[in-house]
Amino acid sequence: MNAPLFASRHFRAEREADWARLEALLDVVESKSPRRLSEEDLFELPRLYRATLSALSVARETSLDASLVDYLERLSTRAYFVLYGCRAPWGRQIVDFFGRGLPQAVRTLWPEILVATLLTILSAVAAYALIRAEPAWFGAIMPPEMASGRDMSASTEFLRKSLYDKPEDGGLEVFAAFLFTHNAQVSFLCFALGFALGIPTLILLVQNGAMLGAIFAVYTPHGLAPGLFGWLMIHGSTELSAIVLAAAAGLRIGRTIAFPGERGRVAAAGAAGRTAATVMLGVILMLLVAGLLEGFARQLVTSDSARYAIAGAMFALWVGYFGLAGRPRRG
Repeated sequence: MNAPLFASRHFRAEREADWARLEALLDVVESKSPRRLSEEDLFELPRLYRATLSALSVARETSLDASLVDYLERLSTRAYFVLYGCRAPWGRQIVDFFGRGLPQAVRTLWPEILVATLLTILSAVAAYALIRAEPAWFGAIMPPEMASGRDMSASTEFLRKSLYDKPEDGGLEVFAAFLFTHNAQVSFLCFALGFALGIPTLILLVQNGAMLGAIFAVYTPHGLAPGLFGWLMIHGSTELSAIVLAAAAGLRIGRTIAFPGERGRVAAAGAAGRTAATVMLGVILMLLVAGLLEGFARQLVTSDSARYAIAGAMFALWVGYFGLAGRPRRG
C-alpha cells in the first residue's frame, strides 16, 4: 500500500525543483512579459519543458498518483503555449514579411509575371503599329478623358509643352493624376477578376498595353518618344510593375481554379489566394511609392536624363528586391 506513495514522493522530490523553476518562469511570461526573462532563463525554459514532459510520461507509465499527473499535464500545457503559442513581435513580423515572405511569394509567380509582361508589351506594340497604319484607331483605343487633346492631330509644340512645362503652365498634371488613378484601378481589377479563370485579367492587360502603344503613336511622329518614355517611366517603372504583379496574382488564382491539380480545387485555390494576397500587399506598397513619384518627381524633374536615371534606379530596386531578397544563404 505504501510502495506507490513512497515512489510518488521520491519521484516528486527528485524533480520538484525543476517544476517549480518552470512554473516561476511561466508566471513571469504570463503575468508580465517574455522580455522580463534573462538570456539564461530563455535557454533554460525549453529544457525545463522537455524535462517536465519526460516526467509526465514516466508518471503516466508508472501510474503514479492522479494529482501529480494532473499537475504535470497542466504545467506542460502552460509551457507549450508559452513556447509555441507566442507570436513574434510586430516589428519582427514586419521584418520577416518584407525580408522573406513578400519577395518569395513574388518569385513563385514568375510564370504568370512573364505572361503578363509579354502580353503588355505585345499589346502596346500591336496598338502602336495599328494606329500608325490607321490613325482612326486612336479614338477607339484611348478614352477622350485620358487623351485630353493629345491625339493624332496635336501639334509638336503642344506635345512638347505637355512633357516639359511646369504644372502651372499647363503640363500633364491632370492627365498624370487620371493615369495614376486609372492604373491603380487596373491593378486591383486585374487581381480581383482573376477568379474568372483569369480571362478578365488578360483583357485588362491587353487594354492597358494598347493604351500605352496609342500614346506613343501620338508622340513618336514628332520625335518625342524618348521624352515621353522618360516622362512615363519615372513613375511607370514602379506603377506598371505593380500592374504586372497584380495581374500575375490574379492569373495564378484563375489558373489554379481551372487546373487545381491533385490537391483539389478548394485547397489549391486557398493556397493560391494566400500567395496572391501576400503579393497584393506589395502591390499596394508599390502604388504608394508610384503615387509619391507621380506627385513630386515627375512634376518637378524635367530633364530627360534625370527622369531616365530615376526610372532605371526604381526598376533596378524592384527587380533586385523581388529577385534576391529572402533567398537562402549558401554554405
